[in-house]
Amino acid sequence: MTSAEGNPGDWGGLLLCGKATTTAGANSIAEVGGLVYGGTDDSDSSGSIDYLTIVGSGAQINADSQYNGLSLYAVGSGTSISNVAIIDGADDGVEFFGGTVSVSNIYLENNQDDAVDWTEGWNGTVTNTYVLHTVDGFSTAVEADGANNNPKLENFTAVSTVGGLALQFKKESGATIDNLSLTGYDSSLDFPDNGALTNVKIEGEDANPESTYTTPPTVNIDMFSWVSTEVVVDPTLLQGTVEGEVTLDASVEYTLNSSYVVQDGGKLIIPAGTKITARSGGTDVYIAVLQGGEIDIQGTPENPVVISSVEGNPEDWAGLTICGKATTTAGAGTIAEIGGFVYGGNDDTDNSGSIKNLVLVGTGAQINSESQYNGISFYSVGSGTVVENIAIINGADDGVEFFGGTVSATNLYLENNQDDSVDWTEGWSGNITNTYVSHTVAGFSTAIEADGANGNPNIVNFTAVSTVDGIGLQFKKQSGATISNIFLDGYATNVDFPDNGGAPANVIIDGTPLTGPSDDVFSDGTAVDISTWTWKDARL
Repeated sequence: MTSAEGNPGDWGGLLLCGKATTTAGANSIAEVGGLVYGGTDDSDSSGSIDYLTIVGSGAQINADSQYNGLSLYAVGSGTSISNVAIIDGADDGVEFFGGTVSVSNIYLENNQDDAVDWTEGWNGTVTNTYVLHTVDGFSTAVEADGANNNPKLENFTAVSTVGGLALQFKKESGATIDNLSLTGYDSSLDFPDNGALTNVKIEGEDANPESTYTTPPTVNIDMFSWVSTEVVVDPTLLQGTVEGEVTLDASVEYTLNSSYVVQDGGKLIIPAGTKITARSGGTDVYIAVLQGGEIDIQGTPENPVVISSVEGNPEDWAGLTICGKATTTAGAGTIAEIGGFVYGGNDDTDNSGSIKNLVLVGTGAQINSESQYNGISFYSVGSGTVVENIAIINGADDGVEFFGGTVSATNLYLENNQDDSVDWTEGWSGNITNTYVSHTVAGFSTAIEADGANGNPNIVNFTAVSTVDGIGLQFKKQSGATISNIFLDGYATNVDFPDNGGAPANVIIDGTPLTGPSDDVFSDGTAVDISTWTWKDARL
């Protein structure tokens, strides 16, 4: 069923009116066509629909009402609906107004309002749904409204290449959702009327608006091979999940469009010279490596890998997060403050891959008043992971932060990161060799911030230079480090112990424990020579 051109709003759509229950009551009048619907027969049958394509529906009636591709008014469970494709609708793909009907195998592409919408206490099931958004300006993949009769969504996959909102639950609406996969959306969940999160169960848990629900697709698009469509998702957009081994092509101009998550058992290989433009999407744009996954960034000094937003401004995008299985004082199976990722274990030699010659620009998007992404966040990353020749520039939070773990790093260049250039907590016990920190913009926090238990990491050849004063090193609580060859220049305060004096003796510089913040040993070292670090200057 289509118009000649198949443009959105060319015609109305298909409406079924049944005799099942609805919170609107029996013999209600539909907002379209003045049709009567609703009754008391939840097993009512309005017939059977199988292998139907609807294109160009959604004509507007007035400022408040439009037709949907498929409108199901109090349709009963005796009705059979499967294998339906609704494409380029000007309003919803399918909307349920009460009723008990269930639908299976539904493909919804570029419907301008909601792909799936329900209200009036619908309580059926939708099984095997694939939603695709490649045109900006749509409303949601799912909108629910009104009373909660707990409908079910089973195997629901939604993909956007243009951001947007995935699921919206108005008033007290809810659902039970199993096998949810969202890719490319700026927001996963919205409760505009402050409805109860407990009304929405996803994978058996209360809905969590801070989770992206970016998991491998739960519906294979190949099951809709019978659908005629000209839409192809741009393969240069990096988003979704990495399963198995995925190798990028250095000759391709990629866009990091949303979250790109390397799953357990997955491996992402980024060859030398690859340049990736990060969409300025804030916290929704990042690369994450989960426990058991690996990343292999194969940059060389001559051809580093660059990931940057177009403007390279702080907070344009999130950053790189790696989760490992090494020890942390937070314990095994801890949930990260960003992304809800799991980290921590008992394998201090765990290997999350190799990162060589990488430049990150414009990271550090803010999640809330307490949490932000860092340029690179190392969550319990193990010593089997290789990290060398890394530049992190113009980050809105830390350059690198270590949350426990044993990973070491060599040759770090950290320029104008607004919080801490190097930060560690949770007993990190690795080494950093050859670090150069540059501060030319006022308002940053520190060159080094350490917090929590003292895992006694080793810092060798550390140089930090400020033209705008500030604090050089800050050691909170009982944290400490063994530092060899440190050179600080231009800081108003070289070292700070904010927690009642902290534990200066835990900070050992060139073999001598500090006695307090007045110790003047911070200009005795030799500055790290970065004249050969040409890789740090690479940009898009």
